[in-house]
Amino acid sequence: MKNGFRNFAASSFARPTIRPNMPTHNETIQLQLVDRTAWITLDRPPLNILDIPMMQSLDAMLARTLPQSHFVVFQGAGAKAFCAGAAVSDHTPKRVAKMLAAFHGVFRRLAAAKCLTIAAVQGYCLGGGMELAAFCDFVLATESAQFGQPEIKLGCYPPVAMVILPHLIGMRAAADLILTGRQVSAGEAHRLGIVTRVVADDELIKAVDALLEELHTLSPSVLHLTRKTLRQLHARDFLKQLKEAERVYLSELMRTRDAQEGICAFLEKRKPVWKVK
Repeated sequence: MKNGFRNFAASSFARPTIRPNMPTHNETIQLQLVDRTAWITLDRPPLNILDIPMMQSLDAMLARTLPQSHFVVFQGAGAKAFCAGAAVSDHTPKRVAKMLAAFHGVFRRLAAAKCLTIAAVQGYCLGGGMELAAFCDFVLATESAQFGQPEIKLGCYPPVAMVILPHLIGMRAAADLILTGRQVSAGEAHRLGIVTRVVADDELIKAVDALLEELHTLSPSVLHLTRKTLRQLHARDFLKQLKEAERVYLSELMRTRDAQEGICAFLEKRKPVWKVK
């Protein structure tokens, strides 16, 4: 059974389906529900940066969509990026608490969901975008895709990545990515364990369709139970750990001079001047 795949900022691809495509437009978040598969597009090109309203729209759409879906596929609009992260302007002291609540609400909802999740990644997958992709059950990426957690360069850290990456790729590799902020290729991300499969740049649509065809041959109830048990066994403390990462972020990190300096320097398009102890 083929599944519809539409990139709303590029071209549309027709796929034979049992039911007609049902696109739903919600400003920067697009939904297409086909055969119990929800295709969710982050539609704020060229980099699909997530701001607070977009995060809230994504969470609201997931609340409506997850109960009626067996699979959810996340993708970015256009060819330049899956998502290059959260808006830096939403990291300022007056907005950061609201931003974390909105963004982490998405992960709390996904953690409780029964359906399987797939990230279809092309282009840049950075910051919050990489956190969203890495949180999915499957990550399919094109050969030219780039992954990274650059928050440290702004004087911040990525709370979700702090929790999930050590479990996903080991503490040493997680520390390397989080503490240096370096970008890695799709091939290296695959070797580390972040990416499930790497495909040619023009084969992403076909690869996602093939994976969905493979999954559709299996029992939905057994898939959901198996995923749930995997999470319970290996990510039981996710919510507790995320709450602690948020607490430190808001009560300690954001009160430092350097965190505020890093954000201001980025917004002012200059190099940060770190405090020397």
